[in-house]
Amino acid sequence: MKIVLVGYMGSGKTTIGKLLAKKLKISFLDLDEVIEERLEDSISDIFNGKGEIFFRKKEHEYLNDVLTQKNNFILSTGGGTPCYSGNMDTMLELADYVFYLKISIPGLVKRLILEKEQRPLIKNIDDGDLPEFIGKHLFERNNFYLKANHIIECDNKDPKALVDEIKGLLA
Repeated sequence: MKIVLVGYMGSGKTTIGKLLAKKLKISFLDLDEVIEERLEDSISDIFNGKGEIFFRKKEHEYLNDVLTQKNNFILSTGGGTPCYSGNMDTMLELADYVFYLKISIPGLVKRLILEKEQRPLIKNIDDGDLPEFIGKHLFERNNFYLKANHIIECDNKDPKALVDEIKGLLA
């Protein structure tokens, strides 16, 4: 079984992915970690040193590698992964399930404000400007996210409840 989690940064893809993998007794992969391991560099250094186009090409290549070479895993993607290089169509074609972990803008702001230092994309954005930034980004990405097989509403639900909800949707 191949399960892919998509959603905006801070939506809980890694947290839910790890818990779900443990419950299903299958491996967990984080696409960003796969990229960092293969390129022996951090995502932010790759972006800063080689640029976004290089990063997106490698992201597409490694996504295809993971989806075609491995079996029985949960894959957490980067927030932008579904939006480039036909990646969402690739995920829908090669994975058994694609889940969109959907959270409201206020919910994302509440989570991300606490993690700004670790998030290069929003590190330098004033707290007051964060809702508008996230809203604009979500508007641009939503058409990709909404192609997922299942949309999981995540606001005001604890991780265990979300894992149980996702598990209930697996055939």
